[in-house]
Amino acid sequence: FSSTKGRVMGKHEGNISYARREGGGWKRGKERGVDQNSSRRKNSGRLFEKYDRDPQKIDALLEATLRAILIRNLGRMRIGHLFTLAGGKLGYNITKGGRSTPHNTERAPFPVRKPLDRRGIMSSLPKKGSGGSKNSPQNNEMEIQNSDEKKGAGAEESRDTKEKKEIYTYEAPWLVYGMNWSVREDKRFRLAIGSFVEEYNNKVEILELDEENGKFKCTGSFEHPYPTTKIVWMPDRPGSRPDLLATTGDYLRLWKVEEDRVSMECLLNNNKNSEFCAPLTSFDWNGTDPSIIGTSSIDTTCTIWNVETNQAKTQLIAHDKEVYDIAFAPSPDVFASAGADGSVRMFDLRSLEHSTIIYESPNLVPLLRLSWNKQDPNYLATFLMDQNHVVVLDIRSPAEPVAELKGHHQPINSVAWVSHSSCHLCSGGDDCQALIWDLSPLPKPIVDPILAYNAEAEINSLEWSELQPEWVAITLQRRLQILRL
Repeated sequence: FSSTKGRVMGKHEGNISYARREGGGWKRGKERGVDQNSSRRKNSGRLFEKYDRDPQKIDALLEATLRAILIRNLGRMRIGHLFTLAGGKLGYNITKGGRSTPHNTERAPFPVRKPLDRRGIMSSLPKKGSGGSKNSPQNNEMEIQNSDEKKGAGAEESRDTKEKKEIYTYEAPWLVYGMNWSVREDKRFRLAIGSFVEEYNNKVEILELDEENGKFKCTGSFEHPYPTTKIVWMPDRPGSRPDLLATTGDYLRLWKVEEDRVSMECLLNNNKNSEFCAPLTSFDWNGTDPSIIGTSSIDTTCTIWNVETNQAKTQLIAHDKEVYDIAFAPSPDVFASAGADGSVRMFDLRSLEHSTIIYESPNLVPLLRLSWNKQDPNYLATFLMDQNHVVVLDIRSPAEPVAELKGHHQPINSVAWVSHSSCHLCSGGDDCQALIWDLSPLPKPIVDPILAYNAEAEINSLEWSELQPEWVAITLQRRLQILRL
């Protein structure tokens, strides 16, 4: 629970000063006028400082903190305004590697928008003249059903019936939250799921779908301290690297997956004092450079790790309050974060002297999750705590969203871009709906989703398969479901 990673010198005339450690000393620097209107905390130092020397109280605080972060309602994820962290004002602390190489952060960092690949999801969209409004979720609701449950199905299914099966369900013995598709080409139907139990002992299971019998098979499992806040497979399509799985909770852990067992490869902790641990809210694995992972934490920091050396490359104070999510662009250097201060901020590892605030929510309502469009990296999607609309941002036009997608009736829990499309987005929420949006009409207003799936319970998380873009996975209560579009 230490927030003494940097020293903030103060704010004067719109500039935020900070101290950077180089060669054993502190060096003053500046960050130009970002976030001048945000409220600032007045004090910096350690949270729960009076308990610093009592290990039992430290352990109790850690457990209580993780519970508060992860469990607001057992049926869903709510990382919210549950913490008041005494920490510094916005600043940076480069803990390793010396001075960054400056570059012009105003230049256009991303390629020109690619044309839409009209495979996968496009085959499910309504044809012109087919009747009904193009954007009507009532007319275009997905008709997805399990062929095992079809009326009149016999004991033996034909090959054609199996091929048409559009939903597979796995029932776990506990509430499910964390979930991720494998990206290895030899493991196309492999997923990892994490338990959501209000105890120290939790679990992660590795599942593979047997398409012949239409059932999931658990091929591996391991115990995990506290619920996982996120699970991600290593982005290695050819399978030329070790088969690794990363998880976050109290720490960042890497797990080596083998045919007959799963073992912990390493535990990454950047706190010099091992007694203190600020829980991690999320992380992202860089798809361009798989040696890089970025984590976000309730102590206002983001940490960039090199998983080949198991060392932190950089740790920086990214927000004024807790950081709830981090996402890399299709680049080894550019990432964005969202947090409890209601802002989305963009960073470049080549020039950490500056950051860009690309959005602040009305009344600075916390932003929970962030998704970067990998086909057109000019676009990001996020959503606000306890609100029912998705905010779509264009980094070329900061401050104002390019679209607000209002189709849910209750708070949103997850958002994800379709893996193969530059203009399709999916959102899931407490109203038991997964909605698919088409953003191609922009800048015209987006009124309604083009497709909708009605689940049996609140949707906690969702994710598209990168290898098979016609498949999307969702978690609800104790179930994992994968749906074919």
